[in-house]
Amino acid sequence: MKVLVTGASGFIGNHVVEYLLKSGADVIATSRNIDKAKAFGWFGRVNFIQYDLNKPIHKDLFTLFKEPDLLIHLAWEGLPNYKDLFHFERNLPENYAFIKNMVQNGLKKLSATGTCLEYGMQNGCLDEGVPAIPDTPYSIAKDALRRFIDALSKRYKFDYTWIRLFYLYGRGQNENAILSQLDRAIDSDKEVFDMSGGEQLRDYLPVEKAAEYIVRISMQDKENGIFNCCSGKPISIRKLVEDHLKTRGKHIKLNLGYHDYPDYEPMAFWGCNRKMKSVIS
Repeated sequence: MKVLVTGASGFIGNHVVEYLLKSGADVIATSRNIDKAKAFGWFGRVNFIQYDLNKPIHKDLFTLFKEPDLLIHLAWEGLPNYKDLFHFERNLPENYAFIKNMVQNGLKKLSATGTCLEYGMQNGCLDEGVPAIPDTPYSIAKDALRRFIDALSKRYKFDYTWIRLFYLYGRGQNENAILSQLDRAIDSDKEVFDMSGGEQLRDYLPVEKAAEYIVRISMQDKENGIFNCCSGKPISIRKLVEDHLKTRGKHIKLNLGYHDYPDYEPMAFWGCNRKMKSVIS
């Protein structure tokens, strides 16, 4: 299968490309930063086509990207700044225009990543039937893109999956992620690590496992629509931090309550992954 991956040089994209190559796929990778892409071990094993969604759109992207059988669309700018208006002022129209051009010119299978923040401030175990109530510019834009794709699929008759990502960690993660901050504190021999109270319950996956799930959901033909990509198991932020310290064999005092809890996330939510498991088992 010929697979196009956008955002290939990003945190998730890098791992998705690696898993696709292991699976024997013919990979076409794209991002706007070719220098960053060249640093990855997979660069010489893919057909890399540099492209910037911010630039005027090509008249036929499907042909430009060698007529892929599947598009895994990961590109999205500006994270982890969830509250900036550019998510729906710029990212939403540019991503929609890109996807529309692809399907107008022949794409028949699309997979795009959304976010657990589309569920808004709802607590508990969230399955795909729970209505989306997004309340940040980022989650509003992602949910709107999903709705646009759904309407588009009725006009142009292509299959699509919408993969809602929860929380990921691992190689290449953002420097502001909590485990990245913890690693820096450990490596700097800090005696204290400042954090929130740590009572929030979240759903975490290693990025390598998330990449596997994204690829397997995207390549299956059993079911379309929305999928939660998650562990299905809640873990407190405090336990996540404590487990990471154990893994590294380090000790550091946790200054609990130093940071306020984020105001854009509920205190306790995690994903139901039954639908995902039903198509990848």
